[in-house]
Amino acid sequence: MTTVKVFAPAKINLTLHVTGRRDDGYHLLDSLVAFVDTGDQVAVTPADALSLRLSGPFAHQVPTGDDNLVLRAARLLGGGPGAEIELIKQLPVSAGVGGGSADAAATIRALCALWDKPWPDAHELALLGADIPVCMASGLTRMQGVGEELTPLGSTPAFHVVLINPGVAVPTQDVFRALSSKTNAPMHAFRARPGDPGSYEDWLTWLATQRNDLEAPAIADFPVIGNVLDALRGLDGCRLARMSGSGATCFGLFQTVPNVRRLVEEHPDWWVEKARGWPVPFGDDDAASGAN
Repeated sequence: MTTVKVFAPAKINLTLHVTGRRDDGYHLLDSLVAFVDTGDQVAVTPADALSLRLSGPFAHQVPTGDDNLVLRAARLLGGGPGAEIELIKQLPVSAGVGGGSADAAATIRALCALWDKPWPDAHELALLGADIPVCMASGLTRMQGVGEELTPLGSTPAFHVVLINPGVAVPTQDVFRALSSKTNAPMHAFRARPGDPGSYEDWLTWLATQRNDLEAPAIADFPVIGNVLDALRGLDGCRLARMSGSGATCFGLFQTVPNVRRLVEEHPDWWVEKARGWPVPFGDDDAASGAN
């Protein structure tokens, strides 16, 4: 019996600029999206009907009704001979790291391989979820429009990252609703590719001038996010700390493996994860080895 397994890497919005709002209510975005080498795992096996089995430390947080994004993604493919979908849930839910979207994208990739079907187009995927098209690509990408306009940017810089979620679920719609300005400036141009040799410092300098427009409204509703950012900035070697997506997960970028032991001891109720940018520049053996 054939089983297809697909990794669903966590997504981080290195930037997230909200540049407008369409008449249908969808927000226009300009975001630099990267992925890291921690995430969920999806496995699909032929079966008579479509079913979902959950495991992993955050399985209890995943809704199992008809609105489950993995099942919706499977139904988007128009049906097939059936499959048992196993989702190993390693990422917190409603956390701003694309967990549900990454799982849906991994499910689509796995089922398309199992059922020998082509991938749906980006516009169709974006209607299912704004982050799903970029999660299908799973590489360093500029994401614009409502998530369907994707510009691949080559190799991901070989950074270390610390992800922290304080254990609160942030409703995305509420954060967008609380955003005071729906029409903000897009990202500034960055001439070199972030993964190019010699461009790393320039890229970090540029990145620090960009924004996550949802960070302020999220902190207003959930002040603990500000505490997480302060904790990240207090770690030795942190080059940048920012909220990812609509929160509550925040990330810190580092050039060397950070020491998070004291932070974990002081905040045992926080989810703290070390990772690396993924995929990394070709030939970077150290970066490919991971950091967990």
